[in-house]
Amino acid sequence: MSKVYLIGAGPGDPGLLTIKAREILERADVVVYDYLANEVFLKYCRKDAQIIYVGKKGGDHTLPQDKINDLLVEKALQGKMVARLKGGDPYIFGRGAEEAQELLEAGADFEVVPGVTSAVAAPAYAGIPLTHRKYASSVSFITGHEDPNKPESAHNWKSLASGTSTLVFFMGVKNLPHISRMLMENGMRPDMPAALVRWGTTCRHRSMVSTIKDIPQKAVQEGFKPPSLLVVGEVVQLRDELNWFERLPLLGKGVVVTRAREQASGLLKDLSDLGACCFEFPTIEIKPLSDYQPLHRAINSLSSYDWLIFTSVNGVIYFWQELRKMGLDARALGRNRVAAIGPATAAALEQRGVFPDFVPDKYVAESVVDGLLKLGVQGKKVLIPRARVAREVLPMELEKAGAHVEILPVYETGLAQEDGQEILAGLENRTIHYVTFTSSSTVENFFSLISAEKLKPYVDKGLKLVCIGPVTAKTLERSGFKADLMPRDYTIPGVVRVLLEDSSGSS
Repeated sequence: MSKVYLIGAGPGDPGLLTIKAREILERADVVVYDYLANEVFLKYCRKDAQIIYVGKKGGDHTLPQDKINDLLVEKALQGKMVARLKGGDPYIFGRGAEEAQELLEAGADFEVVPGVTSAVAAPAYAGIPLTHRKYASSVSFITGHEDPNKPESAHNWKSLASGTSTLVFFMGVKNLPHISRMLMENGMRPDMPAALVRWGTTCRHRSMVSTIKDIPQKAVQEGFKPPSLLVVGEVVQLRDELNWFERLPLLGKGVVVTRAREQASGLLKDLSDLGACCFEFPTIEIKPLSDYQPLHRAINSLSSYDWLIFTSVNGVIYFWQELRKMGLDARALGRNRVAAIGPATAAALEQRGVFPDFVPDKYVAESVVDGLLKLGVQGKKVLIPRARVAREVLPMELEKAGAHVEILPVYETGLAQEDGQEILAGLENRTIHYVTFTSSSTVENFFSLISAEKLKPYVDKGLKLVCIGPVTAKTLERSGFKADLMPRDYTIPGVVRVLLEDSSGSS
């Protein structure tokens, strides 16, 4: 259906996007987005959707507003469903109404999807409630982008300065001296509490508190630049007490996640919930095989195997996909004993109705062998569904112990087609503090994209390399580096724990 949806993307935290906005992004033919609309949202778009970036960054517009209007009209009249993604709310200093008027004039249909405005969200994350029975019973939203050299101001400065409202200025950092002066000249006391919130609700979130008199100078001293909000009023006094977001233990810490995109979501969410800035850099691409006939034959003869050993979640996923295509389910494994190399793999099996007979205490192949030997694997027939290319330690050691092992590829891994420039830029501007490696393959593929020579200067300056376990650490050593951090239990939650310990200085 031809329609333009003017969507508020919220203030930056991906969790604040509305359900309706996400549903529209999933269906849209065309997505037109701004600088302040988090690019993470683009993952919800259809793979064949046309994605158009139009900038709008502090006066530096990739596409001027009139051209954006023309673009929206053009796409709508072509019969497209268009998602116009704007930071914050489209009708709060977002020029959404202007775009709606242009669409109406051209005869195009539109709909507004409100978003969480940064004026509310950014102060809330900084611990500043805009209203409070003790301090303020009203709020004013004001543009701080007004030209101070205009002969007449659009603002009633006397009302703003003498009222009891909380004042929230958008885009006011460049005009802070002017705003401060106008408020004080019109009756506001110089010691009125004032705060700046920069990149509110995102992992780059920062805030500072001062007075309306001193905040222009303090903003320069502390390097506050756009995009920042200015909050003025007695409610700012509550910031130190209620400032929950800035207490997140990994806030502002840049962490590179090298896991395959299909596997990374859990680690990314855990780190993001703790405040980390996650740089998703999948060095591995998980791909299905071109021929599953060998797997189908193995499934048809499952009763001839004593043990099935799953060494990864992906092994479970691809094995199960083919099992279901053949019209089978967990009952097909009724005569088999099943082992999982770790808790995530075990959980993947349990979700499919199979509860493993064995999960080792330490999640490496060597521990699996020790445990299976105690369970009498000698002389037994063992099937290992796994990646086409993987470590040979497990099958070799089982063979040595007298087991009859069959390796069954169910998926393959390849080098992800990623450019390392974003990571190198993050290293150069020192916004990346950790690089995590969760398998030997992530190490090998990382260094095929970013050379050891390029990484070494940053390691020398304090960049820390994190390995999930000793096998991955040994692979890292072959590239000339030592793991700075490694969990005791060789799991993804363990990786998160060592990052927390290191960030807090307790490791």
